[in-house]
Amino acid sequence: MEGIWLCLVFLTGSLAQQDMGGKVFIFPKESSSSYVILKPSVIKSLDKLTLCLQSYSDLTRSYPLFSLATNGSGKDNTFVVVSTLVKTFIYVDQEETMYTAAGGLDWRHTCVSWDSETGIIQLWLNGRLYPRKISKKGFIINEKTSIILGQEQDSFGGGFDPKQSFVGELSDVNLWDYVLTPPDIEKLLLNRKDMTGNIINWKSLNYEEKGGVIHDLRLQCKSWTHTFSSYFQC
Repeated sequence: MEGIWLCLVFLTGSLAQQDMGGKVFIFPKESSSSYVILKPSVIKSLDKLTLCLQSYSDLTRSYPLFSLATNGSGKDNTFVVVSTLVKTFIYVDQEETMYTAAGGLDWRHTCVSWDSETGIIQLWLNGRLYPRKISKKGFIINEKTSIILGQEQDSFGGGFDPKQSFVGELSDVNLWDYVLTPPDIEKLLLNRKDMTGNIINWKSLNYEEKGGVIHDLRLQCKSWTHTFSSYFQC
C-alpha cells in the first residue's frame, strides 16, 4: 500500500507547539526520511473518531493522507486514509473500505468518521457526503498510537518506503474523539475558528518535522459550491 502518513510516536527530539492557522506542511519530493510526527493533546482509547484535513498533490499514484498505527503485530493499518485522483481508501484494523470519487489538481477537503458501535464510516469530500459503509463494528483503537504525516508505516513508527511517501502540501489536520455532525462539517468548510480537534488540534499543534519537510504560509485558497451553499476557505 502506498502513502502519506501522520504518526504519533514517542521519540526523542524537540517538539514544537504552535498555531498553524493559514500554514501548510510542504513535502517537496519522494523520500523515506521526510515526515511529521504529531503528538495528540489527549492520549486515550478511541471507539469513534472524525479526521479532517486538506491536501494538495499532483501525484498520480496513491498516497496515504493519514496513518495511525498501534503497537503490536499487524497493527500498522489501525486507522489509515489513502487517496488517489479518483479513489479514497479507508482502513480500520487492516480492513479496507473503498470509495470512487472524481478529483483533479486542486485543494481537497477530506473528512472521515468512524463509529465502533455501528461500524459506520462516513466520507466527506469537499462537503459532499458519500454513501455510508460499515467496517470493524466493535473494534477499539488502543491509546498506544503512532500517527505520521508524509510516510506509510509498515511497522510502528517506521518501515518507510520513498515510493509510498507523500509529495505535496497538507493543512488543517484535526482529529476528534467523536463523530462530527453535518452542521459541524459545514462549519469546517466555512472555516469557523472554533472547529478544532480535541485529539489533534491544528491551531495548537504539537509536532516535529523530519528530513526535508518545512512549513510555510498557504498561498492558495479553495472555493466550491455544494447543494445551495457556496464555500470559500483559505
